[in-house]
Amino acid sequence: MDTQSADWEPREIRVIAHRGTVSMSPSTPVTRHRVPTTLVLAIAALVCARPTAQDRPLPDFNAFTTQVKKHLQTDEDLQAGYAFTERETEQKLDGSGRIKEQTVKVFEVYPGLPGEDRYRRLIEENGKPVPPAELEKRDRERQKKAEEYAREQTTLSESDRQRQRREYEKAMKERREAIDDIFNVFDVRMAGRESIDGHDTIAFTLTPRPKAAPATDSGKMMQHFSARAWISESDYELVRINVEAVEPVSFGLGLLARLQKGATASYQRRKVNGEAWLPAKVTYRGSGRVLLVKSMRLGGGSEFSNYRKFTVDTTTEIAERK
Repeated sequence: MDTQSADWEPREIRVIAHRGTVSMSPSTPVTRHRVPTTLVLAIAALVCARPTAQDRPLPDFNAFTTQVKKHLQTDEDLQAGYAFTERETEQKLDGSGRIKEQTVKVFEVYPGLPGEDRYRRLIEENGKPVPPAELEKRDRERQKKAEEYAREQTTLSESDRQRQRREYEKAMKERREAIDDIFNVFDVRMAGRESIDGHDTIAFTLTPRPKAAPATDSGKMMQHFSARAWISESDYELVRINVEAVEPVSFGLGLLARLQKGATASYQRRKVNGEAWLPAKVTYRGSGRVLLVKSMRLGGGSEFSNYRKFTVDTTTEIAERK
């Protein structure tokens, strides 16, 4: 798969089991209006017989997953229209998993210019605010880059615009193929209905198929992991997913890095302002080897808060802080 302010988003179907109570007014003599024990037991039996969320039949697998596919999005896509605060923690662990060293950074994050990553404005590191002079310097550099981009857009030729459209369409095609690879790579099964933060979700297990033939690089990476995911029953949005490496994973043909079996990661999302499921928390922990030499155990993650729609007013606010 509410955060602070307000786009993968699940919906909500609740069954509330009302608990019956039998009471008498203090002014009513107990001897005249005693409730028969059999009546109390009958009421209790009726309450216990009410269907719980887990008693309801699970939705049809094909119909449900078809809707899920339509709603799956990356964190970057979901956050594209928002500014927010990110608290990033990086940890180095000892052999027992205890923290040896920790760095905590706080960023104000804004949508990036087309074709670039989001703009992460560092405002605090290990509890110490970034000096105003340093913030002003970085803001000036960012403003200069944005103005250069705006000028370039006014001089684009029609062939340049067509090239941009082709690149966008290619990226969308790759994303659709990566989503299809989820169901190519994994044996996906419904595991039940569970409530998370008051939202009914459908839990799924994802187990890599031994002879899967993924079509994308993302699919090839998926083959090394198993997962359990929770999807909002009413919104078809990802609420939470826990991932674990079931075998070592190599990066750069194993020359750059190698992640060991057992590494874990968890991604959580929260419905913001009742309209959008946005990333709330990411955590990870694992061990590996860098450049075939240095062995490391790492942990950490990010927490996301203070979501607000990114508008002209948002950019004006940045300028006023200079």
